[in-house]
Amino acid sequence: MVITLQKTAITDLDHFFLFQLDQEANYLAAFTSKDPTDKTAYLQKYGKCLNDPTINMYTIIVDGVIAGSIAQFDVAGHAEITYWINKKYWAQGIATKALTQLLSIIKTRPVYGRTAFDNIGSQRVLEKCGFVKTGTDKGFANARQAEIEEFIYKLI
Repeated sequence: MVITLQKTAITDLDHFFLFQLDQEANYLAAFTSKDPTDKTAYLQKYGKCLNDPTINMYTIIVDGVIAGSIAQFDVAGHAEITYWINKKYWAQGIATKALTQLLSIIKTRPVYGRTAFDNIGSQRVLEKCGFVKTGTDKGFANARQAEIEEFIYKLI
């Protein structure tokens, strides 16, 4: 299995939109858009991100097929990462390999990752890549229509 990252193109967003429609994936991600079915809003939001020089967006390619997305962005002066893997590629080490590649591209440290308290798969990805759980937060999770706990991870 060959896993590569390429700069995200506008046409990749159609794939990403479909990935995030999966109910289980949306639930696990938790902190999602209010209406994940609103394709226009999705494309507008992420289309703007593609043109933002402070956001590094990459498409995860597995054996020539788009399998997910990964990005680094800034929140209040802190570098954060995010990723989303198409459900059919879960539990194959793809997120871990993609994050390892992203961390070799972006040199900013520290970098933070956040995950819902019960998203064990994402927690494992962060830990395998050297992130350490440093705290918790609470926030409203649109995908669950409730306030939930979020774990904060940090890589120095």
